[in-house]
Amino acid sequence: MALSYLDWAIVGVFVALTLIIGFSFTKKASQGLVQYFLGGRQMPWVVAGVSMVATTFAVDTPLSVTEIVHQDGISGNWVWWNMLLGGTLTTFLFARLWRRANILTEVEFITIRYHGKPAHYLRLFKSVYLGLFMNVAIMAWVNLAMVSLLEVFFQIPKETAILYTFGLGILIGLYSTLSGIWGVAVNDVVQFVVAMAGSIALAYFVVGSDQIGGIEGLKAQIDPGNLSFFPSLDTQNPYGLGVGIASFLAFVGFQWWASWYPGSEPGGGGYVAQRMMSTKTEQGAQLATLLFQFAHYCLRPWPWILVALAATVLYPGLNAENARMGYVMAMVDFLPNGWRGLMLAAFGAAYMSTISTHLNWGAGYLTNDLVLPLMKTRPNERQSIVISRGITMALVVAGSVATLYITSIKSVWGFVLECGAGLGLVLILRWYWWRINAWAEIVATLAPFATYTLCKLVLAKWDPAWGQDIMTNPRTFFTILLVTTLSWLITVWLTKPEPEAHLRAFYERVRPGGNWKPFSGRGTDWMNTALMLWLSAAILLYATLFGTGYLIFGFYDHRLAIALSVALVSTLAIWQLIKKETKG
Repeated sequence: MALSYLDWAIVGVFVALTLIIGFSFTKKASQGLVQYFLGGRQMPWVVAGVSMVATTFAVDTPLSVTEIVHQDGISGNWVWWNMLLGGTLTTFLFARLWRRANILTEVEFITIRYHGKPAHYLRLFKSVYLGLFMNVAIMAWVNLAMVSLLEVFFQIPKETAILYTFGLGILIGLYSTLSGIWGVAVNDVVQFVVAMAGSIALAYFVVGSDQIGGIEGLKAQIDPGNLSFFPSLDTQNPYGLGVGIASFLAFVGFQWWASWYPGSEPGGGGYVAQRMMSTKTEQGAQLATLLFQFAHYCLRPWPWILVALAATVLYPGLNAENARMGYVMAMVDFLPNGWRGLMLAAFGAAYMSTISTHLNWGAGYLTNDLVLPLMKTRPNERQSIVISRGITMALVVAGSVATLYITSIKSVWGFVLECGAGLGLVLILRWYWWRINAWAEIVATLAPFATYTLCKLVLAKWDPAWGQDIMTNPRTFFTILLVTTLSWLITVWLTKPEPEAHLRAFYERVRPGGNWKPFSGRGTDWMNTALMLWLSAAILLYATLFGTGYLIFGFYDHRLAIALSVALVSTLAIWQLIKKETKG
């Protein structure tokens, strides 16, 4: 479609501002790897926290939510709402530890926790697995969402949209390569503000349109089951359809601690760990992560959900394969001049913030944990930066090529969740149980792939249910989780622990608490308070999430009263726990 001059002016100003910010940090980024990847560990916690949120706010997220709502209603969002439990766990039990570890990347953690050749090879493998394979897959699904937007927004063929996306990726790679994490993070703050403004504006124009007729008009045209925040066994209950109860139990009971997922890794990891490690203090790491959880789960979802619900009314011809297009079609049909340019800039902001982070984060793994450890002579800081920048641009190309082979965002989500099932518990326990060793993490990383292949390629031939995704039938997820957990537990029992001197050095460096009795006693007093803070914060954030939804939809009944009461009680509990922690 044709944009007005005002629209193009808004887009142009945003792109220029992004480049100016990025290039202004070039000199600082060239001072060394710690500056390039962690900002010299001097990043304000607000910047670090907003940067986390901006990274998870990609083009694919509102489009993916549209897919989910189209198929499973609001309750389908439990596929990612469940991760709030893991996010608040990271906030209170791991954020301080990541900052205290004083390492450059998450993968480098392997060398301070484990010892010997198993640790060496695990580090090399995970640098490729996370920094290249998973990172490229994530960038590819983000690219696919951007391609979908360009296809619908400008009415161009998919091939042309892919070329445009590749060109935009080169631009992002350029400023990410030159500016390092500072340019990425500061741009994230600007991009998040723009993206949120655009999302709220779109929801306002779409829901307020004559076709929808406001919130009451939307409610009147939507199946009541699709408005439920929770599933129900009773199909006659007007407040409970959507996602199946088995899938809901898989999400809430297991997925948040059992599955590895980018941005919601059990125990923290990836770019979340990178931001935590870039803050000035341990308290800053914790505050940044808490800000991330609030904005990610309480601030962002409802504008997306409102547009997604409206899209099911406005575009009834959409199916499971192209439902994500409903969000973009609403942008084209309902945004006036000026706002259309802002929304395009907002999507560009979401896209750029995510891709730039993944380029910097992935280059960190491939540089610090793959290339440099394999070199006989370690290069100086300037040479290391050159290597990092070359790898960054190579990742741009790899992500663009991978985009050609992805057809559904939701299917990649399911693949990542199931191929990480069972690994999460090891990622949590390696901090708090001295007996976890490198072999356990190796097995926990590889077992899900083997089991996934068996279920999807062999068992699915006899029973198609094995081939269904986690949203439809979590049978494969539970099988992978069980096999993986048993595999690494048996491995721990059959193999020797890490050397005592290495474990003692790790404990003295990080002081994690938990079951490190052979080295310094129990040390769990602070953990008791941290666990209570975790539960209280999780309850508060869920109450805030649902209470906001009840207010938006005008559900002024017992549901809103319960949400407000729970939020109040949990807030008081957090206040008392913080006072206790401060006195202690």
